[in-house]
Amino acid sequence: MPKLQQDSECISHGANLLISILVRYPEIGTVNYDAEAGTINLTFMVSGNPAPEELRAIQDRLLSSIEAYHVLEGLTGGGADVRCSACDSVAMLTLRRDMDTLSRGEIALVIALLKEALQDRLVADDNDAILEEDLLVQDEVIGTMLESMRKDHSGNGLIGIREDGRVLVFNK
Repeated sequence: MPKLQQDSECISHGANLLISILVRYPEIGTVNYDAEAGTINLTFMVSGNPAPEELRAIQDRLLSSIEAYHVLEGLTGGGADVRCSACDSVAMLTLRRDMDTLSRGEIALVIALLKEALQDRLVADDNDAILEEDLLVQDEVIGTMLESMRKDHSGNGLIGIREDGRVLVFNK
């Protein structure tokens, strides 16, 4: 019986993390947590079909900025990967990060870089109704849940998505 409680707590921490990330950062379309690999994928949608050179430049800038962030924070061993794919009039950028070194500051950095590079083409949900206090609470929750997830990679994989202004989280 205790095993079930531990698993449900881990799912709860993971679900809270995914929900908080999606609520705090409306620019993120999906969050995919892989418990076995200890990684998290953040997927961003770009309207229009950016040129491959533009996507490559964004990809390079993200990776070099994450590397610089890790140097400044004194982090070692953090793995980052950015993949780009395009379909008709939408492109997807997926950032894959390890859970051991991911921080809320790094997520904020990635969002700021993408906003700067893509401007109005970065697809985002409207979250004008969220108060500044609520955003600060979400930041706190993200930090706490990231720390909790670092301590225990066990559990199930989860995926969080946006649908019609709602955030949904599913077990994989």
